[in-house]
Amino acid sequence: MVIKGFILRLGLLLSLALTLSIILYVVMSLYTSITNVDVGVVSLDGEFLLPLPTKVTTISVEEAILLRKSIREWSDKSLNITQLSMILWATQGVVEDIHGWLRRAAPSAGATYPLEIYVVIGEGGVYLGEGKYLPAGVYKYDFRRHSLRLVVSGDVRDRLWRASLMQDWVRDAPVNIVICAVYERTTSRYGDRGIRYVILEVGHVGQNIYLMTTALGLGTVAIGAFYDDEVANIIKATKNERPLYIFPVGVPLTPHKMTFEELHKIYTRLRR
Repeated sequence: MVIKGFILRLGLLLSLALTLSIILYVVMSLYTSITNVDVGVVSLDGEFLLPLPTKVTTISVEEAILLRKSIREWSDKSLNITQLSMILWATQGVVEDIHGWLRRAAPSAGATYPLEIYVVIGEGGVYLGEGKYLPAGVYKYDFRRHSLRLVVSGDVRDRLWRASLMQDWVRDAPVNIVICAVYERTTSRYGDRGIRYVILEVGHVGQNIYLMTTALGLGTVAIGAFYDDEVANIIKATKNERPLYIFPVGVPLTPHKMTFEELHKIYTRLRR
């Protein structure tokens, strides 16, 4: 009887282990790994989980401010997925969880967070490793999951270029970040004054993009000249999302150079 009971319990344990193995296999099979780049990228039903934010630069804040400059000419090099991940984290990424309230990388009036981030990626624009690239298209950034969700397939940079008054740095950049605002999130609390707060906030995010791209050895330029409705249509923004900014991002054709020694010389001259 003892042996029979032991055999029954062993059978149940083996059956349970087999069931759990099957469940685990089914769940894991839903995730299609694209590549392994640092912490890796995972694709799931049109969503791309980005590498998690981490310290990847060696440049100081002081140096990033010194070297920040609007760049409009790009080399033919792609961004890599870690660079794109860090730039998007700098726009609206989570920096702290305070009892369920997710504080983000840029300040927001009353934590209303009215901004939404879209990314226009060109063909071969973002390198994943092992000869693979993120598919060209328009993506929306999910700050909670630090991921990208595909909105439009295909390279739409030429359309974005036309909508932005044919500024070549838009068409030629491997990546363009489009920042949209849902004004109602802020004006519902602050009234018309909220419009000012939203505009201030997009400026905060823009500077984050500048400093992060600089620290990563990349370049960007802030663009406000474009046809709002056309840009919204290209990226398939929702009805209440209004485009405010476009930031082309790429590897500078000629990296900007500046030192604090040179800066000291300028101030010495200005103080005479």
